[in-house]
Amino acid sequence: MSQQYRSRPLGSDVALSEAYDTALLDLDGVVYAGGHAIVHAVESLGSAREGGMHLAYVTNNALRTPDAVAEHLTELGVPAEATDVITSAQAVARLMADQLPSGARVLVVGGEGLRVALRERGLVPVESADDDPVAVVQGFGGPDLPWGRFAEAAYAISRGAVWFASNTDLTIPGARGIAPGNGAAVEVVRIATGAEPQVAGKPLPPMHRETVLRTGAKRPLVVGDRLDTDIEGAFNGGVDSLLVLTGVTDAAQLIAAEPRYRPTYVDRDLRGLLTEQPEVSEDGDGFRCGGWTAGVRGEVLVLDGEGDAIDGLRALCAAAWTHAGEGACGLDARKAVARLDL
Repeated sequence: MSQQYRSRPLGSDVALSEAYDTALLDLDGVVYAGGHAIVHAVESLGSAREGGMHLAYVTNNALRTPDAVAEHLTELGVPAEATDVITSAQAVARLMADQLPSGARVLVVGGEGLRVALRERGLVPVESADDDPVAVVQGFGGPDLPWGRFAEAAYAISRGAVWFASNTDLTIPGARGIAPGNGAAVEVVRIATGAEPQVAGKPLPPMHRETVLRTGAKRPLVVGDRLDTDIEGAFNGGVDSLLVLTGVTDAAQLIAAEPRYRPTYVDRDLRGLLTEQPEVSEDGDGFRCGGWTAGVRGEVLVLDGEGDAIDGLRALCAAAWTHAGEGACGLDARKAVARLDL
C-alpha cells in the first residue's frame, strides 16, 4: 500500500506456513496459558513444522530458562530444543553485557531464567543491595516472588546501580484469567525510586535483535496475542505479524488499534498458520471479507452479512482503520462486535 499506515488486514493466496520461513511465536496466550496447551496449538504447530516452517518461541517471560521452556513444550506435544527458545532474559543479559564489564555484579529480582542468562554473558548474579551490585535487573518472578526483593532493588538503585528490566508487560495470561505481569512489578520499583529502567523485551529493538541473531530468520512472521508487545514489536522490526485471539486482545481493542498495533493478519488461533488468508476488498463505501460487509454510518461501525466471524472482524478492522488513518479509531463498535459473538 502507498500509505504509511496499515488500513486493512492483508490476504495471502498461500498458507502462511508456506509464505514465511520462520514463525516467531509468543508463548503465553498463543501456545499455552497457565501451563496448558491452547486448543488447536499442538496440532497446528506440528503441521507447520512438517511443512518446513522453522518454529522459534519468543517470550517476554524471563522466569524460566530456555531448557525448561523447551522441556515444557515437548511435554505438551510440541517438540522443541533450547536453541528454539528466545527469552527476554537473554535479550536483557546481552543489553547489560554491552554496557557492563565482565564479572560485574548484578542484583537479580526475578527467576532462574535471568540468573542463567546473566552467567552466559559473564555477569555475576547477587541477591542483596549490600553485595555492591553495579546494576539491577528485574524480570517476572512468578506469583511467589517475595515483596522484599523490590526493596532490595530500590536500595541498590538509590545507591547508584543501573536499572534494567527484561520487559514491562503489565499483565500475563494464566489458566484462571489475567494476572499482573513484570510491568506491574517494575512500577512498584519505579514509584519507590523515581528511576527509569532500560528495557530489553518486546516490543523494543533489543528483543528483535536477539531473536534475529539466534534464529537467522530471513522471512519471519511474528505470531502473538498482544498488540502492545508482539504486534508493536513486529512493527518496530519491520516484519509481518499474525494476531491470534487466544490471549489478552479482544475484538474491540483490535478494531480501535492505532497503526503500530495493527497486525498484518488476524485469525482465531494457530490454525491460521496453515490456511490462506482471505482478501479484504473495498465494497462501495465499505469493506467486504467473506460473507460480511463493514462500514461507517455517522459515528458508528456497522456490520452486515453472515459467515465466519473472523471474516467479519477483518472487514470491521478495514473500515475502522481506514476511517482512523494514522490515529486510533474512536467509533462505536459495540453492536457490530456483538454480532460476531467471538
